[in-house]
Amino acid sequence: MDILVLGGTKFVGRHIVLALLAAGHRVSVLTRGQSRDELPAEVERLQGDRNAGAAGLSALAGRSWAACVDVSGYTPGQVRASAEALQTQVGRYVFISTASVYAEPDRHPVREDDPLLPPAAEAVTEITGETYGPLKVTCEQLVQAAYGERATLLRPQIVAGPYDHTARYPYWPDRASRGGETLLPGDGTDHVQVIDARDLARFTVRVIEQGIGGVFNLAGPRLSWAEFARVLGIAQPVWIGQDALEHWHLGFAELPLFIPEHAPQGGLMDISAERAIAAGLTLTPPEGTACDTRAWSQSAALTYALTPEREAEVLRENREREN
Repeated sequence: MDILVLGGTKFVGRHIVLALLAAGHRVSVLTRGQSRDELPAEVERLQGDRNAGAAGLSALAGRSWAACVDVSGYTPGQVRASAEALQTQVGRYVFISTASVYAEPDRHPVREDDPLLPPAAEAVTEITGETYGPLKVTCEQLVQAAYGERATLLRPQIVAGPYDHTARYPYWPDRASRGGETLLPGDGTDHVQVIDARDLARFTVRVIEQGIGGVFNLAGPRLSWAEFARVLGIAQPVWIGQDALEHWHLGFAELPLFIPEHAPQGGLMDISAERAIAAGLTLTPPEGTACDTRAWSQSAALTYALTPEREAEVLRENREREN
């Protein structure tokens, strides 16, 4: 099939493009041409900018595709432009949303039918921690209104795997590779959950090939932090509780993926993917995600908020506090 990907050169989009090619499909990508492009030569490159509205999508005129995968739609203006322009040109519109759309992220587990955040106004264009979820809610509504049963909404958990320049998940396999005493958050009983980008990509291919509509959470195995440490191969964990973490001003930026079990956002580490699994989602073992991410990240020159020096300082001060 001929498939159009809006975006496609970065992390998640790149994996989707590669999965489509591996399945034998022909892929066109529409990008602004501003990101590094390491896609295979057989991918058709189209240039456009949805921020310019219909005028920015002239490269799509007169073309048709079996499906469109929207990886780069973050604001209502962007998504309205593409959803309306492609309404008669694509068979299915697959929108990559986020688990951040849920209004009650303290639920355990979070399911597709749970309440959503109030939608953002279409005039909102600034993407912040506060507007990201509401903006995606509005984008989802635009896609559903335009495509009905031809719409598929995918709500991934935090995405992990090779090419992840967000430096969230990669921190942990990179840190584990250094060995020695390793600062870990909590007491090991909280939970961590991600979705491997390659699993998301394969499921995207599946919903296109099978014509599957609807809304799907995408999440991988839910591990306790103690299990996650074992997966990473951390031999000398040093668990530091929430009060101590706050004392040293260590939060999600320094210790990515850590959300305390009973925190207001705790349900975001308990996302139910039962519906997607029933529809054919397959999951990479956590050991595979960790190993493959490390194989990529060791030459990716990522930088992390928690430096080795700062970690060593906290571990030293923690020992002094306990003695």
